[in-house]
Amino acid sequence: MNRTSIVAKTAGLFSACAVSALAGTVALEPATIATTTTAFENTRRPITNPTLFDNALPQSNVHPIFMYHRLPDFADTTLGPLAMGGHVEIYALQLEWALTDRLSLVATKDGYVRFRPDTPGLWSAQEGFANLAGGLKYAFILDPVNEFVLSGSATFEFPTGNQDVFQGEGDGAVNLIVSGLKMWDRWQFAGGAGIRLPFDGQMSTNTFVSTHVSYEVVPWFIPLVELNWHHVLEAGNGRASFFSQAGGAVPVVATFEGNDLLNFGAANASQNRDLVTAAVGFRSRITESVDLGFAYEFPLTDEETGIIEDRFTADLVWRF
Repeated sequence: MNRTSIVAKTAGLFSACAVSALAGTVALEPATIATTTTAFENTRRPITNPTLFDNALPQSNVHPIFMYHRLPDFADTTLGPLAMGGHVEIYALQLEWALTDRLSLVATKDGYVRFRPDTPGLWSAQEGFANLAGGLKYAFILDPVNEFVLSGSATFEFPTGNQDVFQGEGDGAVNLIVSGLKMWDRWQFAGGAGIRLPFDGQMSTNTFVSTHVSYEVVPWFIPLVELNWHHVLEAGNGRASFFSQAGGAVPVVATFEGNDLLNFGAANASQNRDLVTAAVGFRSRITESVDLGFAYEFPLTDEETGIIEDRFTADLVWRF
């Protein structure tokens, strides 16, 4: 599948969603509009895959995140198993500003990365900034009566990060995402799917599907389960880069991609196209506008065919 056909099909999908949503839109009575906030006041933001999987509801909020990501002892390459080990720490802050009930500005990726491998000489302990990404989110369907939202997002990632921590390569990318949310009593069901389209052939083209289910036992304990599936549609060109790590050989020999946080541009990523992870965790509503979250995430696919042994994510969401 070439890049032109991918872009054309994706654009067609988003156009179809927009036309269907607008065709089925019914003018809301003033009383219904007034209940929009209260109808969705108990929505919960997903925790895992945070740069791509978002709350479908446009809502002003500040979202600090901390991740502790453990690396597998060995990673699959064209040269055989390559020693890795260690961990990565990510400190990030996402922002969203609701311009209307349906439209918001989103800042989805930023932060500081600390890479701490267990194999000095092959891998180098480095730290630096991640790429920056942001864009717009629009709710095609906003139905407070049935507590249902369907939205689309377009975000742009700019190669502003530090190459020492696998950032800053290529010409950037656009992420096109569809997200849905359904509240049912104390239950919440959410899902998202999208595609990452790089502006050049250096980086890989990826898709993702994420799901979230949670249940409010009490406000301070809302257990949740999430699943994420990342898939490589088109491998990168495998040009040597990130030279402080394994001599720049990662895009040349890796048989997998970095998926949600990283994009190596690995030429052999088609050998292990899929990464599937599951996560369990909970949210705690501290006040009406602040809640805390924690999730433990682990791969369902072989850990050697990716860069995740497991991951701990903690966050805070402040709505205003």
